[in-house]
Amino acid sequence: MDPPPLWLMRQAGRFLPEYRALRAKAESFMHLAYDPRLASEATLQPIRRFGFDGAILFSDILVVPDALGRKVTFVEGEGPRLEPMLDAGGLKRLAGKIDLDRLRPVFEAIGRVKRDLPDACAMLGFCGAPWTVASYMIAGRGTPDLAPSRLFAYRHPEAFAELIDRLVDASILYLRAQFEAGAEAVQIFESFAGAIPRPYLEAWTLGPIRRIVEGVRADIPKARIIAFVKGGGLGPEQVAKATGANAVGVDWSVDPLGLAQGTTPLQGNLDPLALAAGGEAMERAVEHVLAGFGGVPHIFNLGHGIIPETPIENVERLVQLVRRRDPVAALRAAL
Repeated sequence: MDPPPLWLMRQAGRFLPEYRALRAKAESFMHLAYDPRLASEATLQPIRRFGFDGAILFSDILVVPDALGRKVTFVEGEGPRLEPMLDAGGLKRLAGKIDLDRLRPVFEAIGRVKRDLPDACAMLGFCGAPWTVASYMIAGRGTPDLAPSRLFAYRHPEAFAELIDRLVDASILYLRAQFEAGAEAVQIFESFAGAIPRPYLEAWTLGPIRRIVEGVRADIPKARIIAFVKGGGLGPEQVAKATGANAVGVDWSVDPLGLAQGTTPLQGNLDPLALAAGGEAMERAVEHVLAGFGGVPHIFNLGHGIIPETPIENVERLVQLVRRRDPVAALRAAL
């Protein structure tokens, strides 16, 4: 499709002044995520400003452990905090099944957004992949190399497998409920696949994602699911085959010019820092993405989430570039 559909990961967030004003009304980040009125407003803000083709639910991947009984808080400027799971005993303090009642505000927010979205704009839900979510649960916070998660998996393999199983089951129920609330497609975020040793990719990430996809489709056969596996070292066709996802997100480390022969719909892969930088660097990067993905179904997006420092005028220019493509610039970028 030319131009391709366009949305951005983390498009509802701190780079928008209207979001910062909304955030100031909430007691905490989790309060904002669990307030249907505020969460739906945050979801709609970038649609009103930029006219994106997809609205991604404003929430967080850590509402799943929160609904499994692991209280989640956010420290301003530092990120999430949970009680760490230092050993196998931590599983005893984890609920056996996700509390969907705890997540009712999330589903209500989806319904509110769906009601107010333009007809041409798709409603997207999401969850975190089990490995990514488990890494926060084990360490109690984000870590740069995921060493606590890898150590836990090596030292307590049975407990780690059980934790992954519980997150798979919870994610299936959570995504099913998102579809029932009005989501038209969902994305599974595996942001930390690059930390997984290659021999463990199947057990720690690809297999669990596949089980989520199969579990959701057991009740919703036509569920449309995007798998975003960042840094796993696999091509998108391999990810699609391994997970059963309808489409595959691609991070910025992959050159799209080498992907034009596949058949899997792809999403990505502009470097978020190129968008933040703007100017000629951004414009050339955008045209390179457009030219590279020209031979396959493509959803224009970033290779990961938009960063808070991104100027709004850069996003406005991005929308212009994607929707008013200059064929000469596209050719030049491809050469």
